[in-house]
Amino acid sequence: MDRRTFIGATAAAAASALLRDAAQAQSAPPKVQNIVLIHGLFADGSCWTEVIARLQRKGLNATAVQNPLTTLQAAVEATKDVLSWQEGPTVLVAHSFGGMILSEAGVDPKVSAVVYVAARAPDAGEDYPALAAKYPAPPASAGIVWANDWGRLGENAFLHDFAGDLPAERARLLYAVQAPFKRSLLADKTTQAAWRSKPSFYAVSTEDRTINPDLQRFMAKRMGAKTIEVKASHLGLISQPDAIADLILEAAGQT
Repeated sequence: MDRRTFIGATAAAAASALLRDAAQAQSAPPKVQNIVLIHGLFADGSCWTEVIARLQRKGLNATAVQNPLTTLQAAVEATKDVLSWQEGPTVLVAHSFGGMILSEAGVDPKVSAVVYVAARAPDAGEDYPALAAKYPAPPASAGIVWANDWGRLGENAFLHDFAGDLPAERARLLYAVQAPFKRSLLADKTTQAAWRSKPSFYAVSTEDRTINPDLQRFMAKRMGAKTIEVKASHLGLISQPDAIADLILEAAGQT
């Protein structure tokens, strides 16, 4: 290689490295202090306590939304109310059905990144039940018990298909405090897909019997999310809180 060729190759390599570093810097999530967490069906905001404790130990401000589970619009409004309390950029996190709310509310300018934890991640206007029907039905879906227009998960399905990797005593406590949901909620569709415009993260629960793990993988891949896989039931946020908290910290630029 002559001197001119060598200099040209060296300059090209240096330019490539600079461009790569610049791209990585641009893609790195901004460092934020606020985390808002959304629960899904068969639960309430207390399902996030294990994760919240770990975020608080890192000095972050974490707040759980109490999702009314009546209509998607009501849940989105409840989330927007909590977002309005936050001073500065906020990472929005959701579990399970809460992913519907996250996809809709996550377009808020205050939201810096979105984190899905074994969660639904529909596209705008997408028929989520039709998408889910492309995969084998998870066992928990057969365990919903109805009273008039309100549903909750039966005890056997809750213990074995929803919280299967938790100690039975803990699972029964969670079963006792689960919030019922209105039947019409299942037919609601999102009009937004926050993951199309925000840095996205996804935690797949590999032992999930409530949302098919392969469906979770499809949704995570489609959104181009930074993805981790956690050996957990649908309640990985309780059985594997360190892994979930670490993913949230990464989304918050805290790692």
